[in-house]
Amino acid sequence: MRVEYINPFVESAYTVLKEVLNTNVNRGELFLKSTSMPVLGVAAVVGLAGDVEGRVLFDMSKETALKVASTMNGEELTTMDELVKATITELANMITAQAVTKLHDLGFRFDLTPPAIFTGDNMEVTDPEVEALIVPMEVEQGKVEINVAIRERR
Repeated sequence: MRVEYINPFVESAYTVLKEVLNTNVNRGELFLKSTSMPVLGVAAVVGLAGDVEGRVLFDMSKETALKVASTMNGEELTTMDELVKATITELANMITAQAVTKLHDLGFRFDLTPPAIFTGDNMEVTDPEVEALIVPMEVEQGKVEINVAIRERR
């Protein structure tokens, strides 16, 4: 996976999380995950198609999702209701849109699918044909992993 694909997502995640949560963001070390991996509990998935194909997954625990949604909405939210899911979906949309704009500026062409959100315990994502690069982000509300799996079309 080319670093040109990853950096816009890292930069956008950092900027958007810092702005919408009004907090410091600490980026952890990048690492690769194998083709099958557990999800933390709340996953917003955006598909990419165009010059390359793949997906970006925004992964966090339910507790982190509740805290992030509470901060973004300015009220305490305690259950994984439609407002929390819509807020996390919007966060994924904001980060992805900003990253894709940067990639377009570099000459890459992508189309996006609308974010889909999945919640539950013991979920796992499997993609046997591409490895995922994980960018952990620590914010006051908890850990958000940006999981990017992109490959060039043949």
